[in-house]
Amino acid sequence: MAARAIASGTISFGLVSIPVKLYTAATSEQVRFNMLHSKCGSRIKQQLYCPLDDEIVPRRETVKGYEYGDKIFVQFDDAELKALEAHRDSSINIVEFVPLSAFDLIQVEKSYYLGPDKGGDKAYRLLNQAMTTSGKVAVGSWAGKGKEQLVVIRPYQDGLLFHQLFYADEVRAFDDIDTGATFDFHEVERSLALQLIEQLSVKTFDPHKYEDSYRKRVLAAVEQKVAGQKIHAAPEAPKAQIIDLFEALKQSLSGAASEQPLPPIKASEKPKRSRKTSSA
Repeated sequence: MAARAIASGTISFGLVSIPVKLYTAATSEQVRFNMLHSKCGSRIKQQLYCPLDDEIVPRRETVKGYEYGDKIFVQFDDAELKALEAHRDSSINIVEFVPLSAFDLIQVEKSYYLGPDKGGDKAYRLLNQAMTTSGKVAVGSWAGKGKEQLVVIRPYQDGLLFHQLFYADEVRAFDDIDTGATFDFHEVERSLALQLIEQLSVKTFDPHKYEDSYRKRVLAAVEQKVAGQKIHAAPEAPKAQIIDLFEALKQSLSGAASEQPLPPIKASEKPKRSRKTSSA
């Protein structure tokens, strides 16, 4: 099955424009569990709670706030946040080309495949070959989700790979890490370490040799449970009954004055039903 693009854009540098499509490069397949009510087995829902007012808060009564100081929040409504967003023109603007060796993988936040869009095949292939030959990668910006993203485009196989990066001030300095004491190793220690590395060395990396053993065990346990015990679907929450207001009034009046029969009501006196519309 052909991959489905999640977005489209245009690579721009100088007078060159290359229409491209973005594709998901990798997705997590780790097992996930739902929180269930142990009493009935149905999925529970999270609620927004205000500890100050001691009440559950509906989403329509929430606003976004930036913590400016300790317990001091600056509030923004949706219109104000929308005005702060970057202009979304789907353009990927290349600013410079740098050596591949200067590109630090620690900055990679997300990765996408890039494929050519209509009319961009030739320029797309030319950019791939030119960067491969020069050993360079492209650094640029992309307005994704309203925020200017730092990106790197690099050749990958016969196409292009698109990395969304963390900004420099988002990457923690390795100098802050305590790497322990320093040592002067004997030659025999170095030799043994090199021999061990050589013993475990292979010519190429094959990712298919590795698998998520935890996910495999969990899925196997799921199959065992399904085969070994009767599985009950979680019961649906009871739906609110739609009560006819006219009938409810009749029954209420009937209960309050059971000794006195209600006078007959003419059809013309019954309230007409109006079609109920729901607001988004």
